[in-house]
Amino acid sequence: MFQDITLDDFFEKQKKGELTAIDVRSPKEFKEATIPGSVNIPVFTDDERAEVGTLYKQVGKEAAKQRGLEIMSAKLPDFIAKFQQIDTPKAVFCWRGGMRSRTAATVADLMGVDVHRLQGGIRSYRRWVVSELEKASFSPNIVVLNGNTGTGKTKILHQLSEKGYPIIDLEGMASHRGSIFGHIGLEPSNQKKFDAQLVHAMYQYQDAPFVLMEGESRRIGKVSIPDFLYDKKEQSTQLFIHLPKEERIQNILDDYKPWIQPDAFLEAYRRIRKRIHTPIAKQIDDSLNAGSYKQTVQLLLDYYYDPRYEHTAEQYPKEKTAVIHASSTEDAASQVEKLLTGKYKQQSSALL
Repeated sequence: MFQDITLDDFFEKQKKGELTAIDVRSPKEFKEATIPGSVNIPVFTDDERAEVGTLYKQVGKEAAKQRGLEIMSAKLPDFIAKFQQIDTPKAVFCWRGGMRSRTAATVADLMGVDVHRLQGGIRSYRRWVVSELEKASFSPNIVVLNGNTGTGKTKILHQLSEKGYPIIDLEGMASHRGSIFGHIGLEPSNQKKFDAQLVHAMYQYQDAPFVLMEGESRRIGKVSIPDFLYDKKEQSTQLFIHLPKEERIQNILDDYKPWIQPDAFLEAYRRIRKRIHTPIAKQIDDSLNAGSYKQTVQLLLDYYYDPRYEHTAEQYPKEKTAVIHASSTEDAASQVEKLLTGKYKQQSSALL
């Protein structure tokens, strides 16, 4: 018989890679929000869940259970095969640790699959996320990467992550690049999904001496950074990275690939068009319509993004800032690494 597992034990094992979390809710529920690192092996498809739910409301619990059993029985071999492909111990969960996770755990256990069920399901997990955010506590120092649009700050973060440095990628969690064009080609996260990923990252790095983040506004796409973390970020060490404009333009083109969704770029541009001097706005219109994206990006940098960023560094105390002039993101990552490994401390012992 399968056993339930507490949330604390679940996290400890998941953090060590000793457990795979399996969300047995429908694909739609999984997409909306889940426990980070989970895989989705649904008991019901979205349509099947709607059908069983309608039966429950209109006919009764027993009719819904009977139909659920019929659906599950037909897909049982494929369902179990997916469990057997995972070679670590497993923990299943549904919304509140009810019928779906109990059914999944029972049949998996009967087939000899090592499985637990998460007590309280994702509802108890969501309560934990909320309680962690309410604590408003994050111990590590924060080192913030700033720079003009196109500096490649996210790319630099990931280059440092590959070298073992702790990072929290807020844009990655938000699934949004932070600009008016930031949603294009992505599916922005909702607040629940963002909060879950953020709390997991904070949990992972709680004992680290510092964590690297990108300079962000309070709001990224559809989500907001918690006040306590945003305020701490603003009071932390700020590194300002400068790259040649040609590099920045190429970074933007590489990231956004505007030629794939030209209409989406044109629509996003129209939301900021009124903030740009009319003759320049007309040039940008023409270059967008002509598919001259390099020229478009240069005009946007020269007449919209760079002027808005000009005075950003001045809002921070000088003893909390440093400037890095680099030729590429790789060069910038290398210089940040040097600062983090000693030279930065020698220049200003008040930092880090």
